[in-house]
Amino acid sequence: MSDIGTQVRDILAFHLGIDASQLGDDTRFEDLGADSLDVVEIVMSCEERFLVEIPNREATSLATVGDAVRCIKTQVEAVAAARPASRTHRLRAALTAK
Repeated sequence: MSDIGTQVRDILAFHLGIDASQLGDDTRFEDLGADSLDVVEIVMSCEERFLVEIPNREATSLATVGDAVRCIKTQVEAVAAARPASRTHRLRAALTAK
């Protein structure tokens, strides 16, 4: 599992009060008891952690843990592609590529 996947699962576990090891890619937020406010808080935490913005249309379409991980990976890659390859950005890319 990638570092991004681990971090997203950690955020979910924190907000929902569950063990991150229980979260598979196909685990649905509704099955975890997450309501729309929980999802908003999770999205905001992910945006803060990964320094990305998740468009509302994407945030509202997240239904599973895998959806959230893929969304964050896509946003991180888009931000990395838009920035010049500075030393800090190369380091971040290397850390998130694991």
